[in-house]
Amino acid sequence: MFKYSKLVSTMAVAGVALFGAQVAQAQIIKIDGSSTVYPITEAVAEDFQKAKKNAVKVTVGISGTGGGFKKFCRDETDISDASRPITTKEMADCKAAGVEYIEMPVAYDALTVVINPKNVFLKQATVEEMKTLWEPAAQGKITKWNQVNPAWPDAPVKLFGAGADSGTFEYFTEAMVGKAKSSRGDYTASEDDNVLVQGVSRDVNAIGYFGYAYYAENTARLKALPIVNPKTGKAVEPSAANVENGSYAPLSRPIFIYVKAKSLEKPEVREFVEFYMKNADKLVREVKYVPLPKAAYEGNVKHAKSKKIGTVFGGHNEIGVTVEDILKREAKM
Repeated sequence: MFKYSKLVSTMAVAGVALFGAQVAQAQIIKIDGSSTVYPITEAVAEDFQKAKKNAVKVTVGISGTGGGFKKFCRDETDISDASRPITTKEMADCKAAGVEYIEMPVAYDALTVVINPKNVFLKQATVEEMKTLWEPAAQGKITKWNQVNPAWPDAPVKLFGAGADSGTFEYFTEAMVGKAKSSRGDYTASEDDNVLVQGVSRDVNAIGYFGYAYYAENTARLKALPIVNPKTGKAVEPSAANVENGSYAPLSRPIFIYVKAKSLEKPEVREFVEFYMKNADKLVREVKYVPLPKAAYEGNVKHAKSKKIGTVFGGHNEIGVTVEDILKREAKM
């Protein structure tokens, strides 16, 4: 009898421990993906955890948009940060795994081309010059600045850019080269934008690109390169005002979070998404991106509640899509 009672007692303790572990696990929200979206989501996560008095843990990774979607479509994360829309292949992968999602635009970014502050010859650049510098045919051949533009010096080019799993890489190559993921390979690549910041800040002949927030945090170490708008012929600097008025083209782009429909059944995820959208305007501004209209964030909350599944982008990037375009599509979806 004693042995039986002791066994029951031991099993009860183990059961309580297991239940406790399950509860603890249920209070973790897992997020991964874009380093561009990371500053927003991390800011939201910090404030949310404070509001919940650390009863909920939010982990935010930066494996890149593509890397984040791989985990998301393997059912490993609750939310995926993305600096571009989900692709056709990723949609198929998610469908095969039974993963349904709600697409939520959260801000606009001015994808920024940066140079070293000591660079005195680069005043602006055209899309054509960027293509000459970054296209696959440039690999091993275009190694000096004067090969891009004869007016530029006979000095070596040092290139820094997003890694292949990055949505920024896909958007930049499509906007500048004309085809997503079409790029020379002989450059320093990283999904961690801080690595790129360091690289450009240390070399007078360097050039790189990443989301505006990382430039805004490092204006003492970097200089933004104005890009000539192909339609107007005027060189335009990246800024919130130039994103809003549409003049910073073609490098203005929407950025997103994708929320797993199944994860919204967990109260903490549902609360986190509502907190995100309620505080997005303030936090997006704090990290130097451009917030969307209030209606966009309210629409995201409605879509979460009604589980409005899918994407309005058809599985591919679109260069030059405006805030108004997105709102119209979301309303029709």
